[in-house]
Amino acid sequence: MAKLQLHFNGTFPFKKEEIKRILETASQKEGLKDTLQNLMNKTGLGNAKVDKIKKWSMRAGLIKDNYLSEEGKTVLKYDPYLQSIITDWLMHFYLSFGNQGLNKIPENAYDWGGWTYFIYDFLPQNLTFSKDNLDEKCLNIFQEKREEIPKRLNFILRTYTEDYGLKSINLIKKVNSNKKTKIDQYETGNSNLPNTYLIGYFLAKLWERDFNKETSILTDDLIKQKMGLIQVLGINAEDLQTHLNNMESLGIIEQRRTVLPHQIIRRWHYHLTLLEKAYDNN
Repeated sequence: MAKLQLHFNGTFPFKKEEIKRILETASQKEGLKDTLQNLMNKTGLGNAKVDKIKKWSMRAGLIKDNYLSEEGKTVLKYDPYLQSIITDWLMHFYLSFGNQGLNKIPENAYDWGGWTYFIYDFLPQNLTFSKDNLDEKCLNIFQEKREEIPKRLNFILRTYTEDYGLKSINLIKKVNSNKKTKIDQYETGNSNLPNTYLIGYFLAKLWERDFNKETSILTDDLIKQKMGLIQVLGINAEDLQTHLNNMESLGIIEQRRTVLPHQIIRRWHYHLTLLEKAYDNN
């Protein structure tokens, strides 16, 4: 059985205001290599919390090797208070890969833990679900104490449904809470999508991961891409084509659709330029 890999945060939920403090500290000369006492003083976070919020920030793609990642530098420049939906989608994108980032994908999404399983396996197959549904699925997949799995999965759900988390992207929505059984109900499929430049950034990073330096790929390969755009955005193949058309209109890609098989040709030069344009055009 696979490992759940959801103990990195201890008992502390994902809170953007606390991540902001970590990013500000990481931007300084000493970064996050400073003494624990100094980190506590700079961030205002307790000794047990500093490391856990740092790990949230790392999984969200904003911290690397105790300093801001390239994406983290861009976020701090354009959205220092982490209020933009662009930032929320960016963090979701990286959180969806657990602690593996954009490494070569595993045979099964659950091999990378509960978060990756939730985004790339569970949600595409469950447009509506209850917390019990999710718990039951994970109990059959992950090697973990039975009482721990429901507790750890709550951190994923809270990240996407609480105001201090990534609620703005509307990846999932709590639609009903049964007062008698206290079982929460959720739905998905109505994401509040980011602008085309950020989707282009995601495409660029996933292209780099799976297609390396290829200048063109088959459109069908992108549609069928495992752990790809369709799943991470919570859309379907028809929606993806609409976004590809929008990317073409902005010169991010070129499409060849007059004869089969349809192809996509990359026209972007640098992924971070797309991220910067996402903020400029938000």
